[in-house]
Amino acid sequence: VQLVESGGGSVQTGDSVRLSCSASESSFSLYGMAWFRQVPGNERKCVATISPSTRITYYEDSVNGRFTISRDNAQNTVYLVMNNLTPEDTAVYYCAARLGANGIRPELYDYWGQGTQVTVSS
Repeated sequence: VQLVESGGGSVQTGDSVRLSCSASESSFSLYGMAWFRQVPGNERKCVATISPSTRITYYEDSVNGRFTISRDNAQNTVYLVMNNLTPEDTAVYYCAARLGANGIRPELYDYWGQGTQVTVSS
């Protein structure tokens, strides 16, 4: 499965950004999807997950209420809408996929995108 993220960039505090992740896999609906982020020197951390087809979602506490994960199985794409961004959201954001149910540990995921940088300035 190849994952390609897009939508990152440089924004101001309070702005919104939508990240997209397109998957090459035709059985995309069988995969649990997640967005992780990583700051240099820190571990990769899960910010949101969405289940394969039942749309069960999870959000890390610091983004809950500001970020929304969604998926379009017909388009093999998962999205992350990030609202009210702060400089603490600055990171490289990665899309990840695993066959079946989700988890929040990065080692559970088999496929990763190349990452997209989001920089939030004050």
